[in-house]
Amino acid sequence: MDPDVEFAYTEGLTEAEVETRLRDATDGVLALADDGDAYAIPVFHHYENGSLYVRLGETPDSRKAAYAETTDTATYVVYEAEATGDDAEQYGWSVVARGPIRAVPPDDPAYDAVSINDRFAPIRVFDEALDEIELTLYELRIEELAGRAN
Repeated sequence: MDPDVEFAYTEGLTEAEVETRLRDATDGVLALADDGDAYAIPVFHHYENGSLYVRLGETPDSRKAAYAETTDTATYVVYEAEATGDDAEQYGWSVVARGPIRAVPPDDPAYDAVSINDRFAPIRVFDEALDEIELTLYELRIEELAGRAN
């Protein structure tokens, strides 16, 4: 081992701490896969009853939709890193959630447009025409959940 490499020890977060961070955070990175090809996107989320919900704006040629269909196990990462003024003393935490992902049926009464707008930040659009965007709500049912902090 290289003696010049510095390490920072981390410790596991309790289940309650992990759930608090998932509830309090509004955004993270969703990682999807198609065979050996990965695709990760920053998204807003809502955490509820052991599941993460993400709302995606999809167009007819959407890479997000294609990857969501081929992903058996999705990974979602929420994290925070904070400088403390001393490079050797940085603070950070992370939560990694993994599980199957599925589109929530659009007629699900628990997720009508009003309740979705209450749970999520406004959807971000880039160069897409609004009439070409289809909004899809996905549920990542958490099967593996871990958190670390230092």
